[in-house]
Amino acid sequence: MEFTCLLYEVKGNVAYITLNRPDVFNAFNDEQSYEMQSALKAAHRDDQVRVVVLTGAGRAFCSGQDLKAIAGAKNRSLRDSLDKRYNPIIKAMRTMPKPIIGMINGVAAGAGCSLALACDFVVASSKASFIEVFINVGLVLDSGSSYFLPRLVGSARAFEMSTMGSKITAQQALEWGIVNRVAEPEELENVTSEIVAYYEKAPTKAIALMKNMLNKSFHSDLDTMLEYEAMCQDVAGKSEDYQEGVKAFNEKRTPEFRGR
Repeated sequence: MEFTCLLYEVKGNVAYITLNRPDVFNAFNDEQSYEMQSALKAAHRDDQVRVVVLTGAGRAFCSGQDLKAIAGAKNRSLRDSLDKRYNPIIKAMRTMPKPIIGMINGVAAGAGCSLALACDFVVASSKASFIEVFINVGLVLDSGSSYFLPRLVGSARAFEMSTMGSKITAQQALEWGIVNRVAEPEELENVTSEIVAYYEKAPTKAIALMKNMLNKSFHSDLDTMLEYEAMCQDVAGKSEDYQEGVKAFNEKRTPEFRGR
């Protein structure tokens, strides 16, 4: 697939999506948002892909909406922009039946912060930062931040980040539960590769089921989750990976999962 605002490459079982507008810190214009939707669909549909890595080109991960790109637009509907451009991206990320690893190489601001929060596993450069900048232009959280942020950091910290536009360092993000790992810039790719290598060989079908399970748990009671667990376990128990896992256990060897 050829894109103008991002890079898409499949290596082995891994799809790499790189936001590629480094001159504006990978800020979103219309084209990049639609290309992002297409890239996620491609990764979803490709049976070869078992892991997705999302990162940014240059010094930033994503600085959010490119305000200069819409400066001349008259009567632009922000609701339409969210419905057509950003919300489909977040929904595609959360319904992706494969783990999405966010490699946050620099600032993640506004919708870029939302993008990072929507990843399944986040590795951040020690130079990275996270900031909900919406308040600085008189707007509110969007692209899923109002959903993910309080669940990750709690209501008090979420309110502060949202209403004060506070910049959070990578170390703070680690302590607050926004990211899973922090690495020095020169080690970011190596640390991410270690995480990717694990998920590339993991039982992908079980991970997809657990991803759905954890999503559902946010708005379900215990009885609902017990029932859903039983249903998902039944599905997982019929997978080839389960058969391989049991066989490998009995043979005292490392299982060779194929993601099905």
